[in-house]
Amino acid sequence: MTFNELNSVEYFIIQQLSGVNLNDSRLKEPKTSYGAKWEYKAINEIQRGVNEVLVEVEVKAALIRLNTEIAKNPALADEVIYKLRAVFLTVNQVGLVKTNEEFFKWLTGEKTMPFGENNRHVPVRLVDFDTLINNSYVVTNQFRIHHRETKIPDIVLLINGIPVVVGEAKTPIRPSVSWLDGAHEIHDIYENSVPQLFVPNILSFATEGKELYYGAIRSPLEYWAPWRLENDEDVLAKRLGLAEIGKELSDLLSPTRLLDILQNFSLFSTDKKKRRIKIIPRFQQYEGANTIMERVKEGRVKKGLIWHFQGSGKSLLM
Repeated sequence: MTFNELNSVEYFIIQQLSGVNLNDSRLKEPKTSYGAKWEYKAINEIQRGVNEVLVEVEVKAALIRLNTEIAKNPALADEVIYKLRAVFLTVNQVGLVKTNEEFFKWLTGEKTMPFGENNRHVPVRLVDFDTLINNSYVVTNQFRIHHRETKIPDIVLLINGIPVVVGEAKTPIRPSVSWLDGAHEIHDIYENSVPQLFVPNILSFATEGKELYYGAIRSPLEYWAPWRLENDEDVLAKRLGLAEIGKELSDLLSPTRLLDILQNFSLFSTDKKKRRIKIIPRFQQYEGANTIMERVKEGRVKKGLIWHFQGSGKSLLM
């Protein structure tokens, strides 16, 4: 077998997240039927056209499953999907970040529709943040999509039929190629050629099997950051490449972590040039904020110390 980025890093990511070994069908690990787990589906198993971002059959099923009013009248799901399609159509007029911000409101349950009694507005849930097993989690690869051009991102993660993560895997055997090449492809090529794919995006990631970096839409590459594991000081493992990247991937891209980042750690702001920007946490902000919250809930001693360095996001953490 020829060693390349498809059957090495890309397939490794899929196996790490779903347990499916695409290099040898005989070596598939048994799927677990419980908990919030990623399920691998080949792209030809996913019911969508090349021009479509959403897997609408999955979105409709989730709307019926998660919303009492829609469950009573499933036709109402089509009204929600019509509204979601309208959001995608605005990306070229208002820009990707503002469109992502609008879709963010749908994902987090801030949007309402007049589906209640006497046309009372009720929140519409696309995602269940309380009982995670009520959502479907699909990982796929070679996700062909067409807008201005046809592009094929390596890895796409979908929650309830909505693509929320895009990943690019580069070859681990060429010293001149790094995660930066994958990040460049996402930031400078995909986001401009097929911006619709990034309208529901939580984050994107890139790796060559040695380092893992992630970033928000329209985030300059110098602001992409590594994800680290708390109390992970295994220097030897880091030198071994894929094994360590696998641990970081599984942690960052776990459904629990992604939905926490979506619900509690994503925000939108305006930069000095009055451009709308999206901000997601670095690992130290994420761990620091959650640690503080746990101490407060446990009623532990009301003092502590978080070490910071310049530009680490102190203000946002506070």
